[in-house]
Amino acid sequence: MHTDTESCLRAVRSKDARFDGRFCTAVLTTRIYCRPSCPAVPPKPQNMRFYPSAAAAQQAGFRACKRCRPDAAPGSPQWDERADLTARAMRLIADGVVDREGVPGLASHLGYSTRQIERQLLAELGAGPLALARAQRAQTARLLIETTALPMAEVAFAAGFASIRTFNETVREVFALAPGELRQRAAPGPRPALPGTLTLRLPFRRPLCPDNLFGHLAATAVPGVEEWRHGAYRRTLRLPYGHGIVALTPRPDHIDCRLSLTDLRDLTGAIARCRRMLDLDADPEAVDGQLRHDPVLAPLVDAAPGRRVPRTADADEFAVRAVLGQQVSTAAARTHAGRLVLAHGEPVDDPEGGLTHLFPTPQALAGLDPEKLAMPRTRRATLTGLIAALADGALRLGVGGDRAEARARLAALPGVGPWTVECIAMRALGDPDAFTPTDLGLRRAAMALGLPGTPAALIRHSTAWSPWRAYAVQYLWATEDHPINVLPAG
Repeated sequence: MHTDTESCLRAVRSKDARFDGRFCTAVLTTRIYCRPSCPAVPPKPQNMRFYPSAAAAQQAGFRACKRCRPDAAPGSPQWDERADLTARAMRLIADGVVDREGVPGLASHLGYSTRQIERQLLAELGAGPLALARAQRAQTARLLIETTALPMAEVAFAAGFASIRTFNETVREVFALAPGELRQRAAPGPRPALPGTLTLRLPFRRPLCPDNLFGHLAATAVPGVEEWRHGAYRRTLRLPYGHGIVALTPRPDHIDCRLSLTDLRDLTGAIARCRRMLDLDADPEAVDGQLRHDPVLAPLVDAAPGRRVPRTADADEFAVRAVLGQQVSTAAARTHAGRLVLAHGEPVDDPEGGLTHLFPTPQALAGLDPEKLAMPRTRRATLTGLIAALADGALRLGVGGDRAEARARLAALPGVGPWTVECIAMRALGDPDAFTPTDLGLRRAAMALGLPGTPAALIRHSTAWSPWRAYAVQYLWATEDHPINVLPAG
């Protein structure tokens, strides 16, 4: 979008927050860059330049605005919408892959050469993977500086910097302040009582309807791994350097996020997973605008705009849970998953609630005895086949994976039908156009509204909802009286 100067100018002049994260506005006279909704008086058009990313603006020598904090804007929705190389790379960078494994590691995950990835990202985002990761490290450092009392050396290490010198230079260059000055400027407030605990705000594009989002997560929560407590959805997180516990509470203009981490190097990845799980980078204006064209869906959208797709913090975990949930009730699926957790999950300590385990990895589940599973023999075979494919790497469902390839490999597994494939595509792969026409609840809701009731006819009708059919599913499911559609009390 940054190449469409007139559209960018209109967004800046109207201070339109819908475009935050889509491009940055750099001001030649002040050498700062802002988000489109910055409250400052817009500069003259001839003094503005538009960049596709904060990293590109930083590479051009601009520093982040201290007022609108463009580095803290919601992420661009296109990285979740799209399935191409650039989008896959951006999802992996957000997950911290470059910090952990370098650009060669990123290339290995994507199956391309480092030169191809560099060229693609430079062409579209104006910055290569190292610059994009550096911008992300700067934002992580800022979070730690402003929300914790950690010594600066620990902040640098946790944010992914290789040295204190690089940390200091980057912070000064990006924010025009030394790390100590950033901390002094931060609003004073109580520091977390528990070591390793962070409190932060996760921004999103308005509107956001929390009912089905948090209702779904709470209603399907696996005992010991997830819970609803004191108005917050809480769960354990398996992370690259350790594990964490997160509590997420919906607010009118943000999500309260409390993270307890065993290793602060996991902060960037933990935030990325929470944002994906809650679909916080979605563009509700684009989604709802498309769905309103259908006169049947329009009243549903108008009644509760901004529905999100409840996703997952762990794609492999969700795939296992999807198979456990085949042809059984929500309660039965939770029971089956809870048994696996108790038998094969890793124990964790949760002094603030009732979380007890991490969900077991496919490798930990590879040795389970299928005869001990209280389910039909055919579904046992389906589950063990899925676990084997995940454990040996034949099936890759991670954020950088190829969605089309993952779909094909899932469909090739014995016992994995279209419903399971589409559920995994919707919630684990993050495909915004995933659609479950054979789902009984969806068909029931469709027929009650006068829409076609057979899968084939419903698929034909749904073409008008593309590329947002996963969101149409949420609106249709929400017409039913089910706990997944209700924000839990307390």
